[in-house]
Amino acid sequence: MHILFEDIKLCIFVFIKTVISVYQFIIMKKAILFTSWIFVSLFSFAQPTQKPPLHGKNWMAITGKPLAATAGAKIFDKGGNAVDAACAMLAATCTMWDVLSWGGETQALIYNPNTKQVIAINAMGVAPTGATVDFFKSKGYQFPPEYGPLAATTPGTPGGICYMLSNYGTMSLKDVLAPAMELAAGYPIDAQTANSIERGKGRIKEWPYSKKVLLPHLGQKREAPEAGEIFVQQDLLNTLQKMVDAEQAALKKGKNRKEAIQAAYDRFYKGDIADEFVRGVKEQGGLITKEDLANWKPVEEATTHVNYKGIEVYKLQPWTQGPALLQALNILENFDLKGMGYNSAKYIHTVYQAMNLSFADRDFYYGDPAFSTNQPMTGLLSKSYAKQRASEINWKANNPNVGPGDPYPFEGKTNPYLNLLKSRGFTPNSDTTRKNTFLPAHDAISKNEMNLNTDAAYMDRLWRGTTTVESADKEGWVVSITPSGGWLPAVIAGNTGVGMSQRMQSFVLDSTINPFNVVAPGKRPRVTLTPSIAMKDGKPMMAFGVQGGDTQDQNLLQFFLNVVEFGMTMQEASEAANINTNQLWLSLGGNKVDDRKPRPGNLLLNNNVPDWVRKELRAMGYTLSFEERTSGPINAIYFDWKHHSMWGGSSNHGEDYGIGW
Repeated sequence: MHILFEDIKLCIFVFIKTVISVYQFIIMKKAILFTSWIFVSLFSFAQPTQKPPLHGKNWMAITGKPLAATAGAKIFDKGGNAVDAACAMLAATCTMWDVLSWGGETQALIYNPNTKQVIAINAMGVAPTGATVDFFKSKGYQFPPEYGPLAATTPGTPGGICYMLSNYGTMSLKDVLAPAMELAAGYPIDAQTANSIERGKGRIKEWPYSKKVLLPHLGQKREAPEAGEIFVQQDLLNTLQKMVDAEQAALKKGKNRKEAIQAAYDRFYKGDIADEFVRGVKEQGGLITKEDLANWKPVEEATTHVNYKGIEVYKLQPWTQGPALLQALNILENFDLKGMGYNSAKYIHTVYQAMNLSFADRDFYYGDPAFSTNQPMTGLLSKSYAKQRASEINWKANNPNVGPGDPYPFEGKTNPYLNLLKSRGFTPNSDTTRKNTFLPAHDAISKNEMNLNTDAAYMDRLWRGTTTVESADKEGWVVSITPSGGWLPAVIAGNTGVGMSQRMQSFVLDSTINPFNVVAPGKRPRVTLTPSIAMKDGKPMMAFGVQGGDTQDQNLLQFFLNVVEFGMTMQEASEAANINTNQLWLSLGGNKVDDRKPRPGNLLLNNNVPDWVRKELRAMGYTLSFEERTSGPINAIYFDWKHHSMWGGSSNHGEDYGIGW
C-alpha cells in the first residue's frame, strides 16, 4: 500500500508539471490572481478574535467603559428594560470623563417593539445667544474654537437621558442615576483618563472650576489623580442629587413617573442648577444664557434610512454625518463587493471612492434641517443619484478632485448653490475637475509613505473619540447611542461639576465650505456622531456604533459590509481590518482653514495588508500609512432570530466592554 501510494503521488506530480508546462503562463497568472484573492478574502478569518464573542438571551449591554457596562447590567438585574440600561450606561460614562461629560450631547436610535418602528432622539445642544459669524470672525477665528467656554453649545445629555427615560424607560431617575452617583462619590480612576488629565493640565489650570475638580494634587509633580486613585466629584454628585430630589419631591406630591422626571429636567434647565451653570459660564467668558437653557429641548424626529439588499439601515437626520453611510451604501450596491474579495486592492479602492463621493456631499449639503427648507436629502439618498455618483469612479486611479454632486434634479429642483460650487471650481454632474486651489494640491503619484506620527494634531482631529452605548432586551427594545462632548480638557461650569461641550467647533463660518452649517444662535452643528440600527424582515438585525470623529461612518460602513457581504460575526467584524480616508473636510479641531482641508489620496491601512495590495494601491496614486488596529473601536449587537439569542461585539481597539445574560 505504501508503494502504491507513492506511485500515485508521483503520477499526480508528473501530470501537474505537464499541464503547467503546456499552459504555464496562463495558469500561473491565474493561479497567482486566485491565490491572492483567496488570501485577501480569508485574511481576517484566518486568525481567531482577540476578544471572545459575547452571547446573551435576556439582555445585552455594551459601551466604552467596563464600569459603565456594569452599570447597565445592574439596571437589567433590577428589572429595567434596554432604555433604562442605556440611560444608566450613558450617565455612568459621562461621570467617568474620558471622552464626554454631563455637559455634552446625546443622539440615539431606539427600536420600539410595541410600534415596531425605529425612532430618532435628537439631544444635541445648540449654539447660544451671541454665537454669530461676525462674533467669531471679530476674534480672528476661521472656525469657532475647539476648546474653552466659546466652544460650548448648550448641554444636551441631561435632557436626552430624561426624555428617553420618561418616554421609553420603566424606572425612576433615582434608580437609573444610582450607578453614576456612586461613581461621582468616588471610583478608582482608570489610567487612560488619569493620564489624559495629566497631559492636559496646562489648559485645565486656565479654568478655576476644572482645576478644582480634575487636579487634586496641585503643586505636586503629578497634579492629576493616579491610576487606581479614588476620584471624587462632589460638585457633580450634588448636581445629580438635586435632579433626583426634584423627581422624588414631585412623586410625593402625587405626580406620575413622567411628570416627576420632567421636574428633574426643569431643575437642570430652568432651576438652581441652570443658575449656577450660567453663572460659571459667564464668569469664564462663555456665551450661554439662562434663556438658552430654558428654550432648548430634545427633539424626537424622523430617521433617515435606505434599503441595502433587503436590509433597512437607519440613521439620524443630516445634522449628523449618518446619511453619508447611507449614500455610500447606495453607491456600493451597484458593485459585486464580495466578488472583489475582502480588502483586495479593488475592494479598498471601490470603498474609498464611494466614501469620498459621499463625504464630499456631506461636507457641502449637511446641516441642521430646522434652519433650512431646501436641504436635498431626498435627492442625496435616491438610488438614481447614487448610480450617477458610482459612474464617476475612476477605476485606474484615485481622483483627488472629487467634489459635491448635484442632487437637486433627482428631486425635481434646481440647485440654488451652483454659484457657490462654481466658486470652488466644481461643476457637479458634468465635470468634477477642480479649477482652482480651494482644495489643497496633492501629488497623486507620490510613492512616499506617511507616518501618522508626523502630524499628530491632524490625526487627533480626524480620530477624536467619544464612546457608544448599545443595549437590547428580550422584550425587543433596542438602543444605539453615540454621545459626546465635554471631553478632557473641559471647562467645568461653576460649581455644577458639569463639563461644557466643545461642539461649537463643528460649525463653519464660511458658506462657501457649507451653506447649511454656518453658525447661528439656536442652531445645531453638523456633528460626526452617528448611532446605527439595521432591520431585516421587519425585525431588528443589528445595533452598532463607533467612536472616532470623521472616521465613524467610515468604520461603520465597513463593519456593516463585513457582516452582510463577508459573513463575519459581530466580534470578527468589530476587530476586522478597515481602511480610513482623509479625503474630507475635518469636522473637529483647528481654527484655520488649512487645519481642516481634505488630504486627497491619504489612506490608512492595517499593518497586515499584503505587499501586493500595497503595490497596487500605490500605483493608483494612494499615499499609504499603517496601524496595528484599524477597526474603530466598534460596539455592536446582532439579533439571531433563528435561535432567539443575541451576539455581541466589542472591538479590541480601546476600552469598550460588553456584558450579556
